[in-house]
Amino acid sequence: MTRGTDMEQHHPKRRRTALTLGAVLIAGALALPGTAEAVGQLALNQHGGAQRAAGDQTQAVRQAIKNANAKNVILLIGDGMGDSEITVARNYQYGAAGRLPGLDALPLTGSYTTYSLVKDGSDKGKPDYVTDSAASGSAWATGTKTYDGAISVDIDNTPQKTLVELAKANGLRTGNVSTAEIQDATPAVQVAHVGARSCYGPDTASCGTDALQNGGLGSISEQLLNTRPDLTLGGGSTSFTQTAKAGQYQGKTLFDQASARGYQVVGDAAGLAGVRRADQQHPVLGLFTPGNFPTRYAPTTATVGGADQAAVRCTPNPARLDTGLSLASLTNKSIGLLNRPQSNGKGFFLQVEGASIDKQDHAADACGQIGETIDFDEAVQSALAFAKKDGNTLVIATADHAHSSQIVDNTPPTSLSTALVTADGTTMKVSYGTAGAGSSQQHTGTQVRIAAFGPGAANVVGLTDQTDTFFTVSDSLRLNDDLAALSRGARIDLSVGAPRPNQRVTLTGSRFNGDRQVRVRIGSTDLGTVDVIDGTAAVQWRAVAGNQTATFTGVQSGKQAATQVRVR
Repeated sequence: MTRGTDMEQHHPKRRRTALTLGAVLIAGALALPGTAEAVGQLALNQHGGAQRAAGDQTQAVRQAIKNANAKNVILLIGDGMGDSEITVARNYQYGAAGRLPGLDALPLTGSYTTYSLVKDGSDKGKPDYVTDSAASGSAWATGTKTYDGAISVDIDNTPQKTLVELAKANGLRTGNVSTAEIQDATPAVQVAHVGARSCYGPDTASCGTDALQNGGLGSISEQLLNTRPDLTLGGGSTSFTQTAKAGQYQGKTLFDQASARGYQVVGDAAGLAGVRRADQQHPVLGLFTPGNFPTRYAPTTATVGGADQAAVRCTPNPARLDTGLSLASLTNKSIGLLNRPQSNGKGFFLQVEGASIDKQDHAADACGQIGETIDFDEAVQSALAFAKKDGNTLVIATADHAHSSQIVDNTPPTSLSTALVTADGTTMKVSYGTAGAGSSQQHTGTQVRIAAFGPGAANVVGLTDQTDTFFTVSDSLRLNDDLAALSRGARIDLSVGAPRPNQRVTLTGSRFNGDRQVRVRIGSTDLGTVDVIDGTAAVQWRAVAGNQTATFTGVQSGKQAATQVRVR
């Protein structure tokens, strides 16, 4: 990745060099594949009965460390999945001595800090110790800290380039998957730049100056269509039924706009199963619910004194989507579509979010958050299985922030709680103490786990910050962030060298690799904005008498190409 001297001073090579074994061991909590066999062979009350690691782990650690430079990166985000949420799910599903087959199999582990920044006032730019999903997602998506509610803009509302945008510009395929509305904060940070995370669609009043009709970049949904990932899967179809208020698609719904721009729009499991390709010519937009996905387990809302009631087991949610739309299935489908040979030899970047760990934690719903954590872990298993077979894929699994559920010994007298029967056959009490009944539980500001497998995985070891994840990914994929340089060779070609008046001519701009759209003018005529597909944008024009200058200007890079059109 190309960065200037000042950037290098702030991000020295301390994390780029090979890590010593001592540094790896200091990170603690190494989850090494193949060490679980010793677990469960002895009763827990026997000497060594609770041991997780069997024997000396030095060689296993050495083997897990691979030099950076991956072809593919899969970044998996468990929203609200702090250490407590992981432990609650593990205890319930596999028992206290058990393992989560995905998360606990990632061999290199660290922690990262999640704080956001204060936007205004005397403390502007200072830490806000408890982040929301928008600021935290923006941090790993762009490498820039920002304020709560911001989607990939800094504290002065300046857009920051995202991993999806940079990966696209560098010729990689890109994917964005979530069990939430695709406009929700975590998926949104990869495709949009707005000051208010609630700016979902053109009807959203909170868009303010970001709205197209006010001269902005548009709502999250509209910017998603402009960013044009190869694959987008999630909920949130409601916003795409809204109508554009300005721009060249004014008066059309966003669904109509997507179809006009070549998207493959699908809305159910059968439709997704029928998709055979996902690329810039035919990007996939899969929206399977009006809002967020239903959860895996039916809810068990905590109450004051609830942990003194009879312990319960979680039950399946009858509203859960088809298994073809589980997070693991979406992950497998995404990998299958993105991992296709390309003429440029490049790989892919895929972000996958398990969104409702957070949402059910907010609702003090223990079974809801457990089911979503298990769903997320199954997606990690899918990514890890591919990466082990592929040999050139970096898998990172982490959270955006911690949350409020706590495993407690006794029923708290004032906070909400519930009791569950775990895989051990005993009772686990879970408490929620950051809000009262009927109110939303709060995020917490503690550091959270980050774990990885594959080339460059050692860069997550120790204590890092969310912003480090941006550099871990971008450095591993060798992303050039100089968009102007990526479009430096831009040119314009004509289908007819010297057209006659009124003859139809195709003008093709090529090598606009750093751009997603170009603005086209011929003489005094504005032909609007055209999508760049694989570095190329084409527009038709009916020739008029006289010599004309055709100009293509890259929207993202600012690179301009021009040519003279001589009409006979």
